[in-house]
Amino acid sequence: MKMISRTALSLVFCITSCAGIAQTAPSDPQGVLLPRDSKDAAIFRGGLVFANYCVTCHGMNADGNGRAAKLYNPRPANLRTTDKPDAYISMIVKKGGEFMGRSPKMPPWGEELTDEQIHDVTSYVRSLSTKQ
Repeated sequence: MKMISRTALSLVFCITSCAGIAQTAPSDPQGVLLPRDSKDAAIFRGGLVFANYCVTCHGMNADGNGRAAKLYNPRPANLRTTDKPDAYISMIVKKGGEFMGRSPKMPPWGEELTDEQIHDVTSYVRSLSTKQ
């Protein structure tokens, strides 16, 4: 019984705290939310796209060592060391590896992702690159 009441109390505290944050966020000059068109917002959204579509092959660190990487030859690209321009990254995401003369195992995501999502994941990959 004590465990349930502690859990319920924690839940109520969380809800009231979150509600307080939501109510004060718009008046906060620093802002809780990023401006929609900002580079940081694109990188954030791109990270979400990457986590949903790319991480299985490219890995959490975008180094080409995802769970499925060992199944492919050639292995997925290490996106941290890419020297490709943004247009190339966007095109390979949209059209796939085979279209770009690379591995046919890299699927074309253009039918699945919007242009904005492709731009965002390109921004995310660029933010990770050590060769900016």
